[in-house]
Amino acid sequence: MKRLPGALRQGLIRCHDCGALAKQETVPHPCPVCGSPLQARIPDSLTRTMAFLLSGYALYVPANLFPIMTVTRFGVGEPHTILGGILALIDGEMLPIAILVFIASILVPLLKLLGLTLLWLCVFYRWQVNARRWTLMYRMIAFVGRWSMLDIFMISILISLVDLGGVAQVLAGPAATAFAAVVVITLFAAKSFDPRLIWDHQTHDERRIRLRNPRRLAE
Repeated sequence: MKRLPGALRQGLIRCHDCGALAKQETVPHPCPVCGSPLQARIPDSLTRTMAFLLSGYALYVPANLFPIMTVTRFGVGEPHTILGGILALIDGEMLPIAILVFIASILVPLLKLLGLTLLWLCVFYRWQVNARRWTLMYRMIAFVGRWSMLDIFMISILISLVDLGGVAQVLAGPAATAFAAVVVITLFAAKSFDPRLIWDHQTHDERRIRLRNPRRLAE
């Protein structure tokens, strides 16, 4: 029979939001530090995370294929995709800004989707991994993902600043909605994934390996 690992075995529950430890007797009361609901594990964590990931993948394609903004000059509109805007920045000899937009708008959302998918697969298939490193990867994904709204902020500023009627105007394209949805959905996916699940089966696997290799106990 599989034993509950770590804090649960010691009668403690770790808050998913602030990391504080509380006794199991306090459940279902809120966390004494931050007030969030105390749960041994987030209910249906894998199911909800996969639902968000599938939605994120579905919206990532139109977010990069459709125009994210349209620049109108003297009545003539010129639509720009995210990649087209990056190429325009390169042509305008603004390579540092182009690299920043590429990382924040294309690379970070994609890596976040792929990273969360790997974490999901790790828990679902009970991969034997270094739980500490994978938990660190989850924390990096949760922290970096919020900075993917650079394009949306830039478009919002341009729409408010560049409004000269028929002379020049900037309008948000259909990809802006899809891109903003991808960022928000990945934030929800990271929030719904419970990294404590990585340690559950990993503790069991490590204990099984040590039983098979008694010499490791003395190392």
